[in-house]
Amino acid sequence: RMTLKNNSKNLQGFEPHQLMMSATPIPRTLSMSFFAHMDVSTIKELPGGRRPITTKIYLDDKRKKLLNLIDTHCKKNNQVYWVCPLIEESEFLDLETVNDTFQELKKYFINQKVGLIHGRMKAEEKKEIMKKFQQNTIQILVATSVIEVGVDVPNATIMIIENSERLGLSQLHQLRGRIGRGEKSSFCLLLYKNKLSSAAKQRLRIIYENIDGFKIAEEDLKLRGPGELLGYKQSGIPTLRFANLNRDFGILENARNDADNLIGKNDARINEHMKRWLRNFEEIVKV
Repeated sequence: RMTLKNNSKNLQGFEPHQLMMSATPIPRTLSMSFFAHMDVSTIKELPGGRRPITTKIYLDDKRKKLLNLIDTHCKKNNQVYWVCPLIEESEFLDLETVNDTFQELKKYFINQKVGLIHGRMKAEEKKEIMKKFQQNTIQILVATSVIEVGVDVPNATIMIIENSERLGLSQLHQLRGRIGRGEKSSFCLLLYKNKLSSAAKQRLRIIYENIDGFKIAEEDLKLRGPGELLGYKQSGIPTLRFANLNRDFGILENARNDADNLIGKNDARINEHMKRWLRNFEEIVKV
C-alpha cells in the first residue's frame, strides 16, 4: 500500500483511494480494521438461494465407511469434493495425498467419474478439469486447497477434508464455502487423526459450532493473535506491553472515538503523540 501511494506522487498530486475486501479475515486483517481510520461495511447475509451447511467431524478410521455414503449421494446426481493436504507422500508428514486418494477412489467408484486437480498441473489442464466438474461429467473431485476460492458448482453438496486438524480456520471456512451454493442440503465432513493438540481441538470445535465467517474470524484472532500491524506477520502475539485486543475491546473503541475527535479538531497533540510512538509516522498513517 505504501508503494502504491509513493508511486502515485507523479500523478499531479493525486493519491489512490483504497478499498480493502476480505471474505474471511485472517487475524491481522481483522486487527487492522480495529485500528485503522476507515469506514467499514459488512455483508452478513448469505447470497440468495444459499442453504446452511451441516458440519460433521469424524476420526479418520471412519474413512472407508464414508465411501458408501458418497456412493449413495452420487447416485442422486450430487457431486463431491474430496480435499487432501498433500500432492504426494512426504517422509516427514503422515498425511493423506491427492494422488493416493485419487487412485483409491477411482478403484472403488466404478460407476462414477473421479477427477484429480492440484497446484502442479498446468493452468489449461486445471481449467479443463474444473469445466468437467461444473458440467457434472466428473462426479467426485479429489483436490488440494487449489479449489479454496473462485469455484462455484451449485450441484456439489459434500465436502470431505482430510487431516482437517492441520488446516487453519480461515482455510477450513473457505473450503466449506465451496458447497451449499445451491438449493440442495450440503454437508462438510472433517476427518482428523487421533491425538489432537489442544489448538487443533479448539479449531475443530469452532468450525463445527459456527457457520458465520465473522464469528470464525474473531475466534481465530483470539487463538492466533493479530500479528504485526506495521509489519508482515499475519498472526502472533502483538508488541503491546499491557493491552489485550480481545479483553480490552471496549477501551479500544473509546480510544478510536477519541482519535476521531482529535482529528476532527486538528488537535496539535496528534503529531506529538505520533512522534512518541511511531517512527516515519507521516508515511505510515497515509496507508
